[in-house]
Amino acid sequence: MAASARATPPLSAFVLHSYDWSESSLIVDLFTRAQGRVVVVAKGAKRPTSNFRPLLLPFHPLTVWLSKSAADEHGEVRSLRAAEWGGGAPLPATALMSGFYLNELVLKGLARQDPHPALFDAYAQTLAVLAAAADAATAASPEIEAVALRAFELVLLRELGWLPALEVLTASAEPLAAEGRYTIHAEAGVVADDSGLPGAAWLAVQAALRLGSLAALRQACAAHATALRAPLRHLVHYHLATTQLRTRRVGLQLQRLAAQPAPR
Repeated sequence: MAASARATPPLSAFVLHSYDWSESSLIVDLFTRAQGRVVVVAKGAKRPTSNFRPLLLPFHPLTVWLSKSAADEHGEVRSLRAAEWGGGAPLPATALMSGFYLNELVLKGLARQDPHPALFDAYAQTLAVLAAAADAATAASPEIEAVALRAFELVLLRELGWLPALEVLTASAEPLAAEGRYTIHAEAGVVADDSGLPGAAWLAVQAALRLGSLAALRQACAAHATALRAPLRHLVHYHLATTQLRTRRVGLQLQRLAAQPAPR
């Protein structure tokens, strides 16, 4: 779709969320690489003939052009001038809840106009891993999905400044011992804990984060994905000021429905 002369340079983006603005238009929350989270008006996007209609869906990459001038008096919402599909297949149904979990983390964690290119790249790569694991449909798929989510949580926590240094005890700055046991508390940081993860695991995660490779981070998380879930979720919930994310609540409801006996 051709960009308007009054549009900004193209932005790599994903749709995080959208809702009705009028009978024919949408408000769309976008996650962009260069500008972070931005909110735009997609005028006429609900019309059957709109070029936006098949594009403004979550979980596939877009290139978007935004208006140069703000659409509201506070300058927070801009008009979406044009959008192009960036390729890729839809996220399989079995991975949708994990995809919506990523979106909820980004929506609740990031302020508007706060760019985090590393987090954007991690988001795109994590979606690709979730799609590949779901398509493979092997016995290892749930483990691959869990590892991918733990790695993304770690990148999010680091990018937002919520992750303590993992190679030292937070209170004393004493280096972690590879054979010791440690966990993370939201207020105390890294602390010794006999029921926690081995120091070697935390050191491997810290090394992978410093390297900046999401693949290396997934590898570091692979052996401890189950044990990492509780401390990382605790940290996420604490900083997002919630006890349970919406996607988690919906997931539990779906599990309860699935466990009910089928009607006869």
